[in-house]
Parts: sequence; structure tokens; C-alpha cells
Amino acid sequence: MTQIECTLCPVHGSLRTRGMTFKGTIASARAPKTAVIEVQYLRRVPKYERYEKLRSKIHAHVPECMAVAEGDVVEIAECRKVSKTKAHVVVKIVSKASGAFEEESVHAAKRKKPSRKSAGKG
Repeated sequence: MTQIECTLCPVHGSLRTRGMTFKGTIASARAPKTAVIEVQYLRRVPKYERYEKLRSKIHAHVPECMAVAEGDVVEIAECRKVSKTKAHVVVKIVSKASGAFEEESVHAAKRKKPSRKSAGKG
């Protein structure tokens, strides 16, 4: 059995989590051991008695024992400061991104929009 040496991991290492946990989508995973997670949430606006959609980007540490990519849905937890910008750690991968979704969005961007004809003029 191979021993995983991952000190900054809540599962295999000694990093303790505390406080809030969030579920979000990975917006960027280009930096080593770091991911930017986009979390969407609702906030109530009392004046209009409605809710507004908000989102925020949180920098989180990715342990060496987890392989994440852009588009993955992950769960992150609050922990001590790992670096200047990171105070969260990826706890688990909820679902992997599908390659079909990325291809579909590329084809949708190339599609032409129908032109509008001027109505009633002439």
C-alpha cells in the first residue's frame, strides 16, 4: 500500500477545516495547487420582495491527492490561511466536467444569429 504524503490535505494530512463549506464550479485551475472556485448564491432584496443571483470567486488550495480541472463541481471548506489569498481547501470532487459541454458551447458561439427584417417600413 502506498502512503500518500500530503500535509495540506484535510483527508490525508493534518489540515483542519472549520467554518463554512461551499459547493461551486472551478473557474480556473492553471496555477499549481490552486483553483479559483465560482460560488453562486441568492440574496433577498427586501424592498422588492425578490431574490437576486450573486456569485463570488474564492481561491482554494488543491491537495496533491486530488486532480481537478476547469468545470468540475467541488466542495470547499474554510481553513487556516494557506497562503496570502487562500483560506479554503478542496474537500471533495462532487462531479467531473463533461467534454461534450465544452464542445457544444464552442459550436454555439460559431452559429450565426438570424438577421432581423425591418417590419412595417417601405
